[in-house]
Amino acid sequence: MPKVRTRFAPSPTGYLHIGSLRTALYAYLIAKQANGQFVLRLEDTDAKRFVAGAAEAVYNGLKWVGLQYDEGPDIGGQFAPYVQSRRLDLYKKHAQELIDKDLAYYCFCDAKTLEEMKAEQTAKKQAPKYDRRCLSLSKDAVEVKLQQKEPCVIRMKIPEGRIIEVNDLVRGKVSYKSEELDDQVILKSDGYPTYHLAVVVDDHLMTITHVTRTEEWLPSTPKHILLYEYFGWKSPQWAHLPLLLNTDKTKMSKRKGDVAVEDYIKKGYLPEAMVNYLAFLGWNPGTEKEIYSMEELLKDFSLERVHKAGAVFNIEKLNWYNSYYIKQLSIEKLTELCLSYLPPLHKGGQEGLNYKKIIALEQERLQTISEIGEHIAFFFKLPTYDKSLLKWKEMTDEEIKKSLESSKQIISDTPDNEFTKEKLSKLLIAKASEFKNKGELLWPLRVALSGQKNSPPPFDIAEILGKKESLERIQKAIEKLTA
Repeated sequence: MPKVRTRFAPSPTGYLHIGSLRTALYAYLIAKQANGQFVLRLEDTDAKRFVAGAAEAVYNGLKWVGLQYDEGPDIGGQFAPYVQSRRLDLYKKHAQELIDKDLAYYCFCDAKTLEEMKAEQTAKKQAPKYDRRCLSLSKDAVEVKLQQKEPCVIRMKIPEGRIIEVNDLVRGKVSYKSEELDDQVILKSDGYPTYHLAVVVDDHLMTITHVTRTEEWLPSTPKHILLYEYFGWKSPQWAHLPLLLNTDKTKMSKRKGDVAVEDYIKKGYLPEAMVNYLAFLGWNPGTEKEIYSMEELLKDFSLERVHKAGAVFNIEKLNWYNSYYIKQLSIEKLTELCLSYLPPLHKGGQEGLNYKKIIALEQERLQTISEIGEHIAFFFKLPTYDKSLLKWKEMTDEEIKKSLESSKQIISDTPDNEFTKEKLSKLLIAKASEFKNKGELLWPLRVALSGQKNSPPPFDIAEILGKKESLERIQKAIEKLTA
């Protein structure tokens, strides 16, 4: 039995799509479960769409989530090169082989002719496809045109009266009538192959055993099966994965949210969260278990449990995963990750503050690492807020003022060497029990210290701010009420 070999073969035409990363993850899991190889190949035969830096985006995205490929453009391998634009002679050779076998033919129709053909077929409500007019050219006529260097492409010849079956590991058996297929262009006039020829030649020569790609490529698969047959090669196993969808069930696109992996990296999503989330976009283990490490995915993942329907990309669910993994980080690691999103610490009045202590306080509330700057800004500068924010339920301004005076007195009387959140919590909660509701003491105090509707408990904030800054902020709140 041949060793399992899978591949991820994106086009370097821009950013690495989040859906492509899901496809790569599944291919990686299939290979590594069987102690096989995972190969990276760049399909750059569309020169017009090439984008500088796109290859690096692919390398970086895969490495970010830990999908280490065994062979690829930047590391080499026994089937190099792994970039299609450097394999053009191979495609020309194989296209010529099909010409020689009378399984492909030259087509000299120009763009205008093809457009007129399509318009005429559309008007007759026929499926647009090439009408094979160049198939009837004699060998001599073809030779003359080639000698005159007339622009041409090479088309594969689709057989008549055939049923082509795709045995898909996700979708089961899918059948196509050959009459539904077009005589696909396999080699363009510029000498570059189309996807259809290049993918078949490369997958065969690189001994790929399992092809994973999204369902939009399923209608092309019968053409690929025919090409394998024409060359006398064994087809790989096919697995066509569900598309990623927006919440409105449309195909996931840039217009409706971030689709580039680098966007998620910049926003501070953790690779462990992304892997866990993407695994569930199309696959379900059949249990209630939702948290999976890469090691657990390698143990439990199977194509048999990949569903056919499109998978909705839900950012709230991704945030839930990311929040979970942030909570698992050590405070040292979390601080290290947060630093790139924060300015250097200011000295002077805030000299006693340290990021590790503040970040530890915020760890439970973070959904992404990039939120840290917004979350902790109030520690360094009290934001402007309206006095109405100080109000707890039906309290009057006078009642709020008395509440703040009580808090101020407790904080002032607490010795510096005992100024901890534990001590402050004990003193303030004891005092709060004297009010009709504890919120009448704790809410105005928390707002006075943070200037925010949502923030950590006031004892934690006060400990980090220190006595002097805490008293100054409470006094400012009192002044708001008396202004």
